[in-house]
Amino acid sequence: MEEYRARSIVVRFDGAKCIHSRHCVLGQPAVFQANVSGPWIHPDAASAEATIEAAHNCPSGAITYERTDGGAQESAPPVNTAHVRENGPLALRAELIVGGKPAGFRATLCRCGASKNKPWCDASHVAAGFKASGEPATQASEPLARRNGPLAITSTRNGPLEVTGSLEICSGTGRTVLRTQQTWLCRCGGSSNKPFCDGTHAKIGFTG
Repeated sequence: MEEYRARSIVVRFDGAKCIHSRHCVLGQPAVFQANVSGPWIHPDAASAEATIEAAHNCPSGAITYERTDGGAQESAPPVNTAHVRENGPLALRAELIVGGKPAGFRATLCRCGASKNKPWCDASHVAAGFKASGEPATQASEPLARRNGPLAITSTRNGPLEVTGSLEICSGTGRTVLRTQQTWLCRCGGSSNKPFCDGTHAKIGFTG
């Protein structure tokens, strides 16, 4: 974990979670400097608010922050969501509990089966040539009585992600695919019903 301190904010970077979405270096290039030698995050190069906005745009949660000026810290979103990224991971925003441990409010989880840092995405889907639509079909579902709250995610042994808690699964363009309080999401890359598990992991001998 890298840590960069400024006058009113501490910015932290967890390289193990980064998927190189580049929202940081494109949104605040003075703060997040790409392709440099040495320190690459300079929180004082912009206002705390601008740096925080860039952090919130980081889908993987690799960039987090702590305000030291009494300002509001990051909080859980009002609606728990999982966006299905085209040919890529699941991008979640919620009060996340992954493997029984608090995991912040943003994460990208592997669905190609190739990550070396499961359940987190490590961008292995690119080298693996993973192909999966970010626009799965809409399923009939009723509005949730509660749309936020803790979202527990467990990697079942050699199987899917078991997700428990209020969740709205959305396509990459934001369309609601399913509202649910419990589901099993494919992480072997082989399901014919992505992003949902269809049991293919057992047929292909997925381990992880």
